[in-house]
Amino acid sequence: MASVRVAVRVRPLNKRERQLSSSVIVHVKENTTSIHKPSSVGGEKLKDRVKIFSYEFSYDSTDRRSPAFASQERIFHDLGSDVLKAAFEGLNTCVFAYGQTGSGKSYTMMGHADDKGLIPRICEGLFSEIRSKNKAVSFCTEVSYLEIYNERVQDLLTKRTAPTDGGGLRVREHPRDGPYVENLSKHSILSHSDLEDLIFLGNANRTTASTGMNNVSSRSHAIFTISITQAWLDAELPRETLSKIHLVDLAGSERANATCTTGTRLKEGANINKSLVTLGSVISALADLSGGATTKKKQIFIPFRDSVLTWLLKDSLGGNSVTTMIATVSPADVNYIETLSTLRYASRARNIVNSPTVNEDGSVKVIRELQAEVTRLRRLLEVSNGELPSSVDVADELHQNEEKVLALTKKWTSEWGETQSILQEEAVALRKEGSGVVLDCQLPHLIGIDDDLLSTGIILYYLKEGRTMIGSDEASCSQGIVLHWPGLLAEHCVLESRAGTVTLIPQDGALCSVNGSVVTEPCQLTQGVIIQLGRGTVLRFNHPTEAAHLKEKCQSGLLSAVILSLTDMTKSAENLSEVMLQTPGKMEEKLNQQEVEQQVQESQNRRNRDIKRLSEENCGAPHQPRAEEKTTGAEIKETVCGQMDVPSTETAESEVPSSCPTSATVEKLMTTVITTETGCYSGIIFL
Repeated sequence: MASVRVAVRVRPLNKRERQLSSSVIVHVKENTTSIHKPSSVGGEKLKDRVKIFSYEFSYDSTDRRSPAFASQERIFHDLGSDVLKAAFEGLNTCVFAYGQTGSGKSYTMMGHADDKGLIPRICEGLFSEIRSKNKAVSFCTEVSYLEIYNERVQDLLTKRTAPTDGGGLRVREHPRDGPYVENLSKHSILSHSDLEDLIFLGNANRTTASTGMNNVSSRSHAIFTISITQAWLDAELPRETLSKIHLVDLAGSERANATCTTGTRLKEGANINKSLVTLGSVISALADLSGGATTKKKQIFIPFRDSVLTWLLKDSLGGNSVTTMIATVSPADVNYIETLSTLRYASRARNIVNSPTVNEDGSVKVIRELQAEVTRLRRLLEVSNGELPSSVDVADELHQNEEKVLALTKKWTSEWGETQSILQEEAVALRKEGSGVVLDCQLPHLIGIDDDLLSTGIILYYLKEGRTMIGSDEASCSQGIVLHWPGLLAEHCVLESRAGTVTLIPQDGALCSVNGSVVTEPCQLTQGVIIQLGRGTVLRFNHPTEAAHLKEKCQSGLLSAVILSLTDMTKSAENLSEVMLQTPGKMEEKLNQQEVEQQVQESQNRRNRDIKRLSEENCGAPHQPRAEEKTTGAEIKETVCGQMDVPSTETAESEVPSSCPTSATVEKLMTTVITTETGCYSGIIFL
């Protein structure tokens, strides 16, 4: 059992308050905070004009020159270090900032580049602690970042969508794990720099606006979550814990007449106030429940689901979490009502009692329970000394449980170790995106395209700097990539990666094709090309750096994704038979001319049917007759993308060489159709 810790921070007077000649009415002394009622507000006796509140921490940040000034570093030392300590013990933790608009919540939680707040310092401390831990302990860290805007959840780490479109992610509740956001992306991180990049991205996507009280007012509640999985062996038994750190920056309560908001800003303020009122009701109900109020506990209703915010914070408030509340207040007399309300809510929150427990993996828990049972059976055998009739049964049960413990431990160690060894590679990163899992690789890499219907896995080969040899297991020397397909030589080809450029170098007699065109000389690979080795191995080449560069051009309107996919289609499908027939002595397991022509014809017929179907689906018009099949580059773009602005004939013809045969155009169009959506993408998505 642990009560919610409460800290109060008083910010300095801002420009608006100084212009109004406001006086300071909030004072801090040790762990107490006092507020003096201004003379302009009546209704109470003189002796009742001062109210004093006690908290675990009270911070005076009104004057930097004062020796009692509470810096960002001090707040992290007092609050953030305990958050990290609890997280590494396997406990869930939560820190949320509460207060009126412009009271310093975002500054306390996020800070600035030269004066970092609690969130960046906790992230920095997290990886500092991981580096200092015993190497026998393995860590897996994931991050998610969301905002609640107008009672709708938006993912801050994915492509930005309009927050007013009526959409948003759904909130669900798991019977054991509690509330969660469906399809929220989770990003696996390996370093502090990765974490900083995600924070920067999320902050850039967060909804802010200028109001009468705050030039950069947060118009949404933001929740930054870090999930930490730890695994290690304790006395040869596996241990695995999962803890979550929820860092919450709430939007501030506001009065419409003070913030001078209208229209959209007014609607945002209304939704913010609604969720904060619900939060106050939840805090009051939980305080009554924890404090043993006279009302029977079963009659106390806690309105968690009245707001998305309180629903998501259900475990953090009165559940399985070590929770800290930071109440930020203004010292100015013009904000007396808001400041007093914040101090009262903070005082009520101190009465909430949580029940934090260590979050242990289910399979590891089973192993530990089996080991406890093994220990009990051993003691039973020692006491009986083999004299009891049931000793044989006990010995058999003991033997079975010992075998189960060994088998489960071996399986857990193997799975965890293999997964971590892959993810620890700097080139590979895993993240969850909606119902899919995305595997990103920062190095140039190949993705296996397997036409085997019984194959259920996806293979990724990443190419490090230097030479990577591709061949079969019959090669005399070790191959970097070993493949098993017909037509593949023992030493088939070499992929050479130098300074960001990857070149395919075929070996003598090796059948290699790029985008359907056979290559016999070194060929530079570009993003999205399809490589075929032998007669069965098909690979897609991805170059993340090049893809990112091309994606920027696409987004800026300088380059079309369709034109991208056409840049490397310079040889027709007919060239495949021509090149193969020109080098009959070099091809292992040769294909005769009739087989090649038949394969090309079948491929063209199949692609013509697909083009016709795609044209009807995307453009709503029937496919053009055969006589008009000599399609220009601009017409291809219109057919695939549905664009209606067709350039002039001269311009269109300049985009595609007139010497390209019809079959080449078909080849280009089909490849365009395949790669339009993914031509600039270099990851793998598992759905």
